[in-house]
Amino acid sequence: MTIDEAIRILEMQEEILQFSHFTNADAWELGNVIVSEAARRGLPIAASIRLNNGYTVFQFGFDGTNLHNDNWMGRKHNTVKVLEKSSLHVYMELQKTQETIEEWFLDPKEYAVCGGGFPIRVEEVGVIGSVLVSGLDHVADHDLVVKCISKYLHVDEVPRIRALV
Repeated sequence: MTIDEAIRILEMQEEILQFSHFTNADAWELGNVIVSEAARRGLPIAASIRLNNGYTVFQFGFDGTNLHNDNWMGRKHNTVKVLEKSSLHVYMELQKTQETIEEWFLDPKEYAVCGGGFPIRVEEVGVIGSVLVSGLDHVADHDLVVKCISKYLHVDEVPRIRALV
């Protein structure tokens, strides 16, 4: 898969996986979809759903996760909040342009350039927060989020990226 192909898939994911509304109850339900899927597959992840106002509306970590995972999720959230696209999308754009996050005037201590953060985009409103996963390789973090949002929204036809070459 080329970088351009990956970017097109990421753009499609972000276009398809939009919410008509998003409440704290929605965060609870989506968070539980992620936790159930991770438990079913034995994945040692931490998951979080955070709003752009700084409020964490859902968070869970399996045994073996720790503050390091929380810090990664915080950095992924910052990336999604500021750039309004998935953190894997940002990673791929930087790969394509051969730029660094610093060249975009963002501090790598505060922003993550890797997969695992996905925007909560509400139709006719915009990006209000992010869904975050940490604990796997960054492409698998991203794919787990996409799979679970797809399941939650009852969307069957979402192109996915399971690995990058």
